[in-house]
Amino acid sequence: MLSEKTIRIVKEITPLVAANAETITRRFYERMFEANPEVKAFFNQAHQHTGGQQKALAGAICAYFTHIDNPAVLMPAVELIAQKHVSLGIKAEHYPIVGENLLGAIGDVMGDAATPEIVEAVGEAYGFLADIFIGREGAIYEEQASAPGGWNGTRTFVVAKKVPESDIVTSFYLKPEDEGPLPSFKPGQYITVHIDHPHTPTSPRNYSLSDCASQPHYRISVKREERLAADAPDGLISNHLHDAIEEGHKIQLGPPCGEFTVDPNEVAKPVVLIAGGIGVTPLLSMAKSIIHANPDAQVYFIQAARNSNVQAFADELGNLSQAGSNVRTKVIYDAPLPGDVEDGKCDGTGFVTTDLLRDWTPYSEADFYFCGPKPFMQSMHACLQELGVDEHRTRYEFFGPKEELVNA
Repeated sequence: MLSEKTIRIVKEITPLVAANAETITRRFYERMFEANPEVKAFFNQAHQHTGGQQKALAGAICAYFTHIDNPAVLMPAVELIAQKHVSLGIKAEHYPIVGENLLGAIGDVMGDAATPEIVEAVGEAYGFLADIFIGREGAIYEEQASAPGGWNGTRTFVVAKKVPESDIVTSFYLKPEDEGPLPSFKPGQYITVHIDHPHTPTSPRNYSLSDCASQPHYRISVKREERLAADAPDGLISNHLHDAIEEGHKIQLGPPCGEFTVDPNEVAKPVVLIAGGIGVTPLLSMAKSIIHANPDAQVYFIQAARNSNVQAFADELGNLSQAGSNVRTKVIYDAPLPGDVEDGKCDGTGFVTTDLLRDWTPYSEADFYFCGPKPFMQSMHACLQELGVDEHRTRYEFFGPKEELVNA
């Protein structure tokens, strides 16, 4: 347990740290990548370039300092981060590296205000949190290794099939090269793709599993990503997968991870799945898995896309309602092409609104899962708040660093 002195000091410095949090995290990454370049392989440099990773870490530090006297509040965030750490192969020996550079960054930014007493308190607080992560991550590694067909690290898979799903999304059906058993996964989880890029070394990438959990393969469905900033490159791995990886090729995968999940066997009330863009991937896995395990479940699936050219899984979504007696689907295009509406490729145009959710879903009792670009997720969060949906009935996932859904 943390000492009362440490708790008091951390609470006292929280406003100062919060005011300088992003400056501290920017300095932290600069220091760490310079002093310990070996850890750079764990970090997506596109997220570094846009500042998303720095903002996410700043938010996590502020949340921890704010709740230093009640860390139980942070356990959902701990689980999210622990799953991500395991997916990247982060181990206990990496935590001292982070701690040393974080304390150094705080000293660099705060200057004389970072007294020895403060540095000691922050160091103790960091060590306490690190032990929580190390314990949880060790348990996840053990769960992965002990599962039937499970593994730690990477395993070689073969691309059994490559299928275009739209102009910008392609699915890859993956089977173990050793033809050994394939561990099951929780619908909503992701796997980690390790690619030795021919020109630019980069970190592994997480891709949601997009098929039913009962299938004899893993399927990921990858959007060809454009650059996140004008002076940044296009998505290295997504474009490499689209352009260079073909059927019969081998790739290295990490085991399933992630906490944005649903237990298909425990669905006891209506489930509403709201997908924006490529956010459809984990939600489609959830829908198909729920219907497979629990055909009587009430499932409402809303897919928001630009138009028919970029909508992925149009046929699979159309088949969902035929697979379960209580399954309803709705497709909304916000930039339909000529003929999209007339040919029945969508059920409506515009955006997913509070009125749509009020009129079309059992919002007063359902559990809601949503995933998509940040503006879409902010809109869904606001709609659900307007409808009075309790936070404990909403789940969501960001692709990339965790961000805030409420605009400041």
